[in-house]
Amino acid sequence: MTRRRLISLPLALVLMLAPLLRAEAPPAAKSESVGLSSERLERLRAGMQRYVDEGRVAGLVSYVARSGRIVHHEAFGKADLEAARPMSKDTIFRIASQTKAITSVAAMMLVEEGRLGLTDPVSKYIPVFEKTTVAVPAPAGAVAGSPVSAVPAKRAITIRDLLTHTAGIGYGFGTAAAQWKAAGIQHWYFADRSEPVAAVVERMAALPMDAQPGEKYVYGYSTDILGVVVEKVSGTTLAEFFERRITGPLGMLDTRFYLPPAHKDRLAAVYAAKDGKLERAIDPKTGQGHYVEGPRVAFAGGAGLLSTARDYGRFLQMLLNGGELDGVRLLSPKTVELMTVNHVGSLFNEGTLGFGLGFDVVEHLGRAGRYGSEGAFGWGGAYHTNYWVDPHERLVVLLMTQLLPAGGSDLHGRFRALVYQSIVGPPSGVPASRR
Repeated sequence: MTRRRLISLPLALVLMLAPLLRAEAPPAAKSESVGLSSERLERLRAGMQRYVDEGRVAGLVSYVARSGRIVHHEAFGKADLEAARPMSKDTIFRIASQTKAITSVAAMMLVEEGRLGLTDPVSKYIPVFEKTTVAVPAPAGAVAGSPVSAVPAKRAITIRDLLTHTAGIGYGFGTAAAQWKAAGIQHWYFADRSEPVAAVVERMAALPMDAQPGEKYVYGYSTDILGVVVEKVSGTTLAEFFERRITGPLGMLDTRFYLPPAHKDRLAAVYAAKDGKLERAIDPKTGQGHYVEGPRVAFAGGAGLLSTARDYGRFLQMLLNGGELDGVRLLSPKTVELMTVNHVGSLFNEGTLGFGLGFDVVEHLGRAGRYGSEGAFGWGGAYHTNYWVDPHERLVVLLMTQLLPAGGSDLHGRFRALVYQSIVGPPSGVPASRR
């Protein structure tokens, strides 16, 4: 059954077909056929198992595809230590800020349709953002807790500002933190709210922002606001837009904001790294959260989704392919190109990395100071998930676990090194002389 025909099926039938369709994934391949060493991939397996054996993570799923073929997709450890439930390749994870990439793609689909513009002011779609303010730091010697003054924003916040996190909007912990707290708007977590994200975003506009639009990289609610813009323009909820336009067409059947109760035993438990040991996370929000039982009305474009390695790998493969997968095209190659180049100069990460329309971007390998290639792009999530796409090496890579706080874990850096050390030749179909 083609993905295009899948889109037109009733949701109930799609759910009935889910077990069959879930098995469809990029084809597996012998590692040597795509330029990876099977012997060196054993180092990756051993390294991931070591993190489990040493009690540094409860479990994880790792995923590596090259040239559109999976060469490594394995599960390690436990999805739930207390229940002794093994981690499996189809375990479902809270992906937090990995949601941002999907929301960014949704926005760019609307840009391609001429319904949204990168230079459009946000107020065109959410009128209360027409006049915003920016907090002014208190002068030296000011009494703690004194009201924060604010000045008018120098210009309107644009859609591009939201995509690049240069709108000046944090997570409510900046200079005007007391005012954001009083408004009940702090932190990225929305799953416990009994009101739509749009209602919260409407209240944000009256609060002082952390920086002038376009002047600083400030990580925060920008993509949640972008998700509301997608809802306003499309006339549907973000959940409906994702299902009809992105996750459904791509066959990402385990990617959603809230988990059907029947699938609750597939959701990995969250653990916290404390004093070198793992403890089951007990925070009422960012511990196990409200993803199975809760209001189910807030669809947060910044950090709300659940997914699997297989599902998210398909999404990333679509981007690596220039916006298309299995005959389903979401974006044009030129749009993907625009999304994955630096738009912020040296504003992000002290200039060691660039930032595009939803992703960090490697511009200079030495400045980045990590394994990769120029042009690689990626991001991660608060629960210690991580992903990247390396177009030069034709790589799609994912690491899925549930660790918050991560306690200074070095897992991501070690994982990245182990992936790249396994490359011994060019991607299939690409002569070494042309790389």
